[in-house]
Amino acid sequence: MQTLFITGGAGFIGSALVRLLIAESDYRLVNIDKLTYAGNLESLAAVADDPRHLFSRTDICDRAALDALFSRHHPAGVIHLAAESHVDRSIHGPGDFIQTNIVGTYTLLEASRAYWSGLAEEEKRGFRFHHVSTDEVFGSLGETGQFSETTAYDPRSPYSASKAASDHLVRAWHHTYGLPVLATNCSNNYGPYHFPEKLIPLMLLNALDGKPLPIYGKGDNVRDWLYVEDHARALKRVFEGGRVGETYCIGGNAERTNMQVVDTLCELLDRFRPRADGQSYRTQKTFVADRPGHDRRYAIDAGKLKTELDWSPRESFASGLEKTVRWYLDHPDWVSHVRSGEYQTWLERNYAERRTA
Repeated sequence: MQTLFITGGAGFIGSALVRLLIAESDYRLVNIDKLTYAGNLESLAAVADDPRHLFSRTDICDRAALDALFSRHHPAGVIHLAAESHVDRSIHGPGDFIQTNIVGTYTLLEASRAYWSGLAEEEKRGFRFHHVSTDEVFGSLGETGQFSETTAYDPRSPYSASKAASDHLVRAWHHTYGLPVLATNCSNNYGPYHFPEKLIPLMLLNALDGKPLPIYGKGDNVRDWLYVEDHARALKRVFEGGRVGETYCIGGNAERTNMQVVDTLCELLDRFRPRADGQSYRTQKTFVADRPGHDRRYAIDAGKLKTELDWSPRESFASGLEKTVRWYLDHPDWVSHVRSGEYQTWLERNYAERRTA
């Protein structure tokens, strides 16, 4: 049984990957997460008691703690998702993004390199360091075109700049030291267990609470939307079959303006949870000043991933968003715990003491 390290495995994308790997592989997972505001072990309740899932509350900037985990668990690879990821937060407080995304990635790379260098030759050949990143490192597109693996970097926010730096570190550790790396850049994710500050869950929960639906600018910024479980499948596929040293772009083939996203969301809520006054949730839309440096358009060409590894998204935007809305409507306890911070109490009472690596 091979052991994998998953950093950021209590986050939105990380927890989806952990749930997938427990369900569809034989890996033993060591889930390494600092449990900042967006890390939520309640998102892992379905695998909390699985003996193949171990949790370690560890900061990836803590080299001694990482060295101890490598020595104890002897992993066959690392899938690195731990990151600060919210653009608005990066604008108001960039320091945490520099520390986690750059210093943390550097520290993890060095711990991985030290461990990998000491492996027997066969184990060295099989080891992989898979770095998970974002399409935001590429900047902003015009009305046409798509990002691909050869697109030049042009980050526009503290968040995307910090992720671009981490991407460059990973490639440098491959070319300089020979560390066998893989990298992926994904489009905007959505789905169950998404932290409520992001666009789709924020709009959904504000709508249900009767609050305004705040739309930046004119609502015409475009993103390519990727259902999180499709992303998890792509990460598994790349880790297991990707070529060392290569980058793969992962997209959902679902470009939508922010306005289209909000309107579709309102239509679904009108069907599944109609307002008591009979009006559409669209009446709650409001426009607010655009955020600084708001990129105009993102779009992903995932052709390389399709051609080399036979991956394509299973969910359309329509089917994925419907699943997402139904999940939030069916899981009010998860929402209330995350919003109130009660999940930290849940963590201490139900999880940490009995499932610590």
